[in-house]
Formats: sequence, structure tokens, C-alpha cells
Amino acid sequence: MLDRALFTDFDQQAAVLRGLPSVAYTSDEFLGLEYRTLFSNNWVFAGFAHEMIDAGDVQPVGVAGLPLLLLRDEKYQVSAFHNLCRHRNLKLVDAPGNCGKLIRCPYHSWSYDLCGALRNAPYFGGALRELPPDFSYQDNGLVPVHCEVWHDWVFVNLAAKPMPFEDFIAPLKKMLGDTRVEDYVPRTSIEFGEVACNWKLLMENFIEPYHVQFVHRTTTRQPLEDHQTLIEGHCLGSMVELDAAQQATTDLSALGVTSHYLTLFPSFVLGTYQPDQMGVYLHQPVDAGHTRQRRVIYTHRDADYSDAQIQQLHDLWHSVHLEDHEMCLRLQQGRHSPLARDGGLLSPHWENSVRRFQELVADAVRPALMQ
Repeated sequence: MLDRALFTDFDQQAAVLRGLPSVAYTSDEFLGLEYRTLFSNNWVFAGFAHEMIDAGDVQPVGVAGLPLLLLRDEKYQVSAFHNLCRHRNLKLVDAPGNCGKLIRCPYHSWSYDLCGALRNAPYFGGALRELPPDFSYQDNGLVPVHCEVWHDWVFVNLAAKPMPFEDFIAPLKKMLGDTRVEDYVPRTSIEFGEVACNWKLLMENFIEPYHVQFVHRTTTRQPLEDHQTLIEGHCLGSMVELDAAQQATTDLSALGVTSHYLTLFPSFVLGTYQPDQMGVYLHQPVDAGHTRQRRVIYTHRDADYSDAQIQQLHDLWHSVHLEDHEMCLRLQQGRHSPLARDGGLLSPHWENSVRRFQELVADAVRPALMQ
């Protein structure tokens, strides 16, 4: 049973601070707290708009442990709904595809249009078109979820009164500076499936630069001394600025360029790599010890990359991620030691942005521990 004493060690102030207790990474009960708090009260990255081009394109997604669906309507706008039929609560959409003009429940053929309105409930009142006297189509459509699309990225928010979306992305826009995300186009994706670690370990690994020169010594050329950590509200990460002599922009087998590693709490991840590359990650918790991960690689619309070069980028990032995954798997395994209960130690210089991420997690779940 989790209680308010969970963060006792974490809250101790010292020159070198401790990390979150191990239970935050190993307990499905703790993940349940995260579902009810930080994943339900924040804007959560849920999918890629470029994978839903045509009217009627639909995708099932999971957010905060709930089944949702993303749907492109006849005006080509993307919306989000709870993914269940209002009749017997069957999960309506089980795989990505195109539903045509109606989403039909396979169980009893209740049908919803692309705006989520119920259009047909056959035989519900007896005869084909007959309805019970106290039933109306208007009251039984799909239940919408707050949804916003920023460039190619679909965000949802389960809160009744969410933070204005522009306020949510404002700190990231500030850190991006002159980089215009709308100038970047998706070129390829990397599917990693389930990674055997908690979602927070993947986030923390991306946020901090401390490990880069040790873990990625064969795939990157980014000296630790050239990095700095970034904390801008709920935008956390790091960056490396390399001069012309240090840059390796023509070598697609190794990463050695000016880069910004940026996140928006809780789980949006975006990296920029000068002069013309960008990567965005989708992290979806499966359970306390497993996370589904994808990465989409973007290049500037004016960049001239051949298919072979895009494949090189794909292979480079696949290798970089596998190096990270090995560390994250071993971090997850280490969390099962009793010595990990006090959270380990964080560098006050290189892992201060990780500490801030963990503070946001702790602050989000504390109210639920009081109940």
C-alpha cells in the first residue's frame, strides 16, 4: 500500500539529491496513481496526424489506461473520443483503419458518424427503427475528449477544464527559438514495440546528457563538456552547441551536430539536430515495467535526402536507441533491489533537469496519496 511517506527520502534537501523511490518504477499501483493524476490532468501526446490522412481514418489509442480513439472527420479535422459503444460499452475500434462514413459497432451495429453522433441503433426498441420512449440519439453519441493538433502531433487531455493548449506548448516553443516545426516533414519511423522498462526511465534517459559520451561513444560525437541542461517550466531537457570544426553534418553513420533534446511533461519528446533533422518519440506505458516506444524522423522540407540516406538515418537512430534500451532495461532491473528504495543519487549539475521531471511526477501524485 502506498502512503504519504513514499517521498520522505526524495524530499530531503542536500547538496546531492536523491531520485524517486524504486516503487515509482516497479509498482502498477503507482502507475495507477499516475494514470489518475498526471496522465489525466495534462496534455498527453497520443499519435501522429500524418498517419490519418483521409476522412474516416481512425486509430485506437490508450491514454491514462483508458481506451480512446482518434478520428479524422469529413472536414479533415482530428478529434478524440472515448473508444466504446454507448450500448454495451464494447471497444469500438480495435485497429487503425478507415471506417468510411460511420463507425459501426460489430456487436449490435450501433453506428456513429465522423462527428461522434449516434446515427443508428437498430431494433433497440423492438422493430428495426423503433426506439424506447425515453431514448434519443442526441444523448447517446460518442463522448469527446479534448484534442489539439500541433503540426503533426495529436494531444489529448482528459481533464474537465484543461490548461490552454498554447500555454502547454509555450515553453517548448521558447526553447525551439527560430526552429519552425511546420517546416519539417515525416520521412521514416522506427518501431521498437515494448521496451522492458518504466516509461519514466525512457524520459529521464532522454532528458539528461550525462550518459551520452559513455553509452554512445561509437554513435555520437558530442563531448559532455559542450552540453548544458535545460529547465523552462515543464519543458525539460538538454542541448549541445558544437562549432563548425566539431560538426559532422555529412556523416550519417554518427551523430555529431548541434542538438536540442526537449520534453514537455509528462511524456512528449522532441529532438532537433542541425541543420535539418528532427525526431519525435511516442511513449505509451503498458504496465509498470513495460513501455511501447516509437520514433518518427523528420527532415526539413527543403532538405535533399535520398532514400538511402534516410535509411542511414533510420539505422543510426535504431542503434542509438538500442544502446539506450540496454541501460534502461538494467535500470529497471536495478530498481528491484532493496538498495534502490531511497532513489539513488542525482548529479546536481548534469541531472538537475531529471530531478525537476521527478519533482513534477511527485507533485502530481501527492494529492492521490492523501485520499
